[in-house]
Amino acid sequence: MRKLFILCFLSMSFHLMAQEVPASLGFTGINHLALQVKDMPASKDFYKNILGLTPVAVPDSMNAIRGWFNTGNGQMIHLLAGRTTPVVNDKNGSHFAIFVSSIGNAEKFLLSKKIPFHKQVRFDKAVQIYFADPDGYLIEMNEKK
Repeated sequence: MRKLFILCFLSMSFHLMAQEVPASLGFTGINHLALQVKDMPASKDFYKNILGLTPVAVPDSMNAIRGWFNTGNGQMIHLLAGRTTPVVNDKNGSHFAIFVSSIGNAEKFLLSKKIPFHKQVRFDKAVQIYFADPDGYLIEMNEKK
């Protein structure tokens, strides 16, 4: 019996070693970005009415602690309730970037909503605008060319 076990073990080991190992994970895209937030209603309002994202239905039992938003191409932003520590970001550190159709119109919109931002011209002459969500997560805007 012991010999049979060893024979089976060796057979399985050789089979596994003979299988081709992929060169990479096979990454094909980002499914979602998850952000932990302190005030779910304020964050849901921001991502819907400031960023203009379309809410995605969450199960009723999770509605108070989750907010999902479609960003296009099968990708989403997931808001998760429960943040208790400060979010500290700056334009040279952690942030995520979005495309807008017109950086000028986006700037006018932020001004009309009295949302503070930082505007700069990148080395390649692209105009960038940085602003924060209600929790302090930094968002970079670029005009899609």
